[in-house]
Amino acid sequence: MRFLAVPLAFFALAPFQSSVAPLSPALRSEIRARAWHPACPVPLSRLRVLTVTYYGFDHHAHRGQLVVNARYAGGLAKVFRQLYAMRFPIRHMTLAAYGPPGRLPADNDLTGSFECRQAVPSPCTGGTGTGTWSMHAYGEAVDVDTVENPYIQNGRVTPANAKAYADRTNVRPGMAVEGGTLVRAFAAAGWSWGGRWRPSPDYQHFSTNGR
Repeated sequence: MRFLAVPLAFFALAPFQSSVAPLSPALRSEIRARAWHPACPVPLSRLRVLTVTYYGFDHHAHRGQLVVNARYAGGLAKVFRQLYAMRFPIRHMTLAAYGPPGRLPADNDLTGSFECRQAVPSPCTGGTGTGTWSMHAYGEAVDVDTVENPYIQNGRVTPANAKAYADRTNVRPGMAVEGGTLVRAFAAAGWSWGGRWRPSPDYQHFSTNGR
């Protein structure tokens, strides 16, 4: 008797689940200490924890969390529902960025959203900021699979361990590509993709206003 090999991706997964909740006192304290300050353009009261089911690179369902602007939490839940249904793989989606450094994944491949910081300046101009808030500072941007989708500026690839993904013609799981699942899911919610930025594409970046 012969058995047909069925790809793992076609096995049934647990139902998608999502929820939106205010910041807990503990999380609020961590964010205040590491990712927020009084000059930030959005108060902590306008941030929410979005919890969703996501499809991992191990072909299993996982529970993921992001801190996002309350106004967009519901729409983002629909984005991640679509990604889960299409089996788009996500490496890590946790709140580790707000805790001690030891909590970050060793591969630095963390899908995340809120961080009160300025937009990244060009390495040619120097400095640590542009004087303009990043959309992450509003909770209105999400970076997805940061290793598979690096930021490339003047030949420099960020994060450093993402150099193998600088070649966007070699499409692999987790990559954001024109017309692909990830780009289409965010576009359906009205979000724009940083992978179209020239000359410095930010393949991981999606935002409400294209910045």
